[in-house]
Amino acid sequence: MKTLSLQSIHLHPLKSARGLVLAECEVEPRGLVGDRRWMVVDSAGRFISARSLPSMLLIRSEILDREGTLRLGAPDHPAITIAAPPVAAACIDVDVWDSISPARLADAASNRWISGVLGRDCKLVHQAEDCLRPVSPTHAQPGDIVSFADGYPLLLIGTASLDELNRRTARTISMLQFRPNLVVQTADPFIEDSWRRIRIGAVELDVCKPCVRCVLTTVDPQTAVKAADGEPLTTLKTFRRSPDGIIFGQNLIPRGAGVLRVGDPLTVLEAR
Repeated sequence: MKTLSLQSIHLHPLKSARGLVLAECEVEPRGLVGDRRWMVVDSAGRFISARSLPSMLLIRSEILDREGTLRLGAPDHPAITIAAPPVAAACIDVDVWDSISPARLADAASNRWISGVLGRDCKLVHQAEDCLRPVSPTHAQPGDIVSFADGYPLLLIGTASLDELNRRTARTISMLQFRPNLVVQTADPFIEDSWRRIRIGAVELDVCKPCVRCVLTTVDPQTAVKAADGEPLTTLKTFRRSPDGIIFGQNLIPRGAGVLRVGDPLTVLEAR
């Protein structure tokens, strides 16, 4: 039996922007340190994502320090470095899928930059340490918090699950289309569906619910072009449909802090 291990770590500093592949990363209650702590919002504070603006996938994002300093770049635009807003900065309520939480506004120059890149009036917001967003209580414990991710601190996918999907499709689908945080080397397709609690390295995590997939998976993360054939959703809906929708990958909640490193073993502590 092949040993389960962490194959890759993916960080997305700005929600819906291009991510980074890391050799190691610290985990905190919200997820990976620096993951989705920045977000683009409209004038009403509603999040803007690559679902409606696929060109967001072409924005390069990098976290420069523990304070949250953000470096952004985009085609045909000069790069910009954005400091995390100070405590005195304006704080507004922001909306991610009807989950309302506080966030601090970036400075005017940063907001002009992102508005110019996306071609519409919008703003950048930062989730500071004191800006808490609770996880939906349906699959969480009291006090669980999350970044600006859609719903849960971490998303995990097994390599064998992608292999099985690609066995069924006419062309190869990239793991990056699913925007995971953690990719685990597995031998059996969808074995992650059977896990309830796991440990990667020294970090324990609850496997709380399957991830319901949306149209963003059909957009090429390298070109921001939507697939005319609707893949991978076209194939996934033939064998991965649930009452909640098309599922691929598992959402996780950390039960402790620590550092994850590529190559760390994964131990199943409790199965479903």
